[in-house]
Amino acid sequence: MQKVLIYSHDSFGLGHLRRCRAIAHELVETYSDLSVLILSGSPIIGSFNFKSRVDFVRIPGVIKLRNGDYTSLALHIDISETLALRESIIRHTAEVFQPDLFLVDKEPLGLRGEVKPTLEMLKNRKIPLVLGIRDVLDDPTTLIEEWQRKDPYPALENLYDEIWVYGLSQISNPLEGINISHSVMNKIRYLGYLKRSKSEVSRQDTPLQIWQEPFLLITTGGGGDGAELVDLVLSTYEDSSLELKHPVVFILGPFMSSDERRVFQDRASHLSNVKMLTFETHIEHMIEKAAGIVAMGGYNIFCEILSFDKPALLVPRKVPRLEQYIRAKKIMRRNISFWITLFAINFIHAQSFTK
Repeated sequence: MQKVLIYSHDSFGLGHLRRCRAIAHELVETYSDLSVLILSGSPIIGSFNFKSRVDFVRIPGVIKLRNGDYTSLALHIDISETLALRESIIRHTAEVFQPDLFLVDKEPLGLRGEVKPTLEMLKNRKIPLVLGIRDVLDDPTTLIEEWQRKDPYPALENLYDEIWVYGLSQISNPLEGINISHSVMNKIRYLGYLKRSKSEVSRQDTPLQIWQEPFLLITTGGGGDGAELVDLVLSTYEDSSLELKHPVVFILGPFMSSDERRVFQDRASHLSNVKMLTFETHIEHMIEKAAGIVAMGGYNIFCEILSFDKPALLVPRKVPRLEQYIRAKKIMRRNISFWITLFAINFIHAQSFTK
């Protein structure tokens, strides 16, 4: 029995958790002798279902403040104590679980360097260490400044065996502008986009029967910064002068503020062709049934739109990162049929394509 340990810092939102979960599910689906354990700080990881041989360890949560600092999400203790607790749990979990591979999501050293001791311990035990990053991290100027502050270069040089990019080199280079050595460059593997499929869930767990006819699906990911998009679409449905072809379903997201959520739900209660859900753990079922998608352009929804071959409108944010905006611009330069063909690759195999 082989074992994979996956780390995701998850300070806010759903992106890291959903990506790690998709990877874990694909791995156990592909390899019958594999088990995967996910380390996550997400406060809602317990709301998701996981396939057999996939489980998680919940580490104390933190949240990033507007000034860039972090604070404890639930524990009334100093952030330094929370980070020390997280670091200890991560290391001891790795010691007991004894993984055959350690996959770190996005942050080379983890939140405030909390993964570094575990990386060093596993490196001494000759366990393969992999950094996994999405197709776009941020604009080069911001990324350079961030990496100068965090200094992940020694870890990339001396600890990690490979760097997996969940995208294609023809579309985007997430480390563009970063001054990395040739030895680190040689560790990069472009593995393609993560294909999504419907999860195995019972009907009572998922609102499959929203409407019999096709509907538009509006999703904001975690929802913490999705109020403007919801207001934009909802205002369109409130305009009685417009004849809209499809009813609409909003998934507001678990991190939308309760005040914003109440206002939107009250407005929707006066419209017969509008329904609102706070959170949907099996969003793949909704996407499959939808006639079209309106979303902000995060990595996960982008993969899902392509997986189910759905027409979509992306409304990317520019704050606090330009990631979504950069991704949307790069998508516009490509033929969508070309994208769908490329998307069918298995993420664990590096491929090269030409148009």
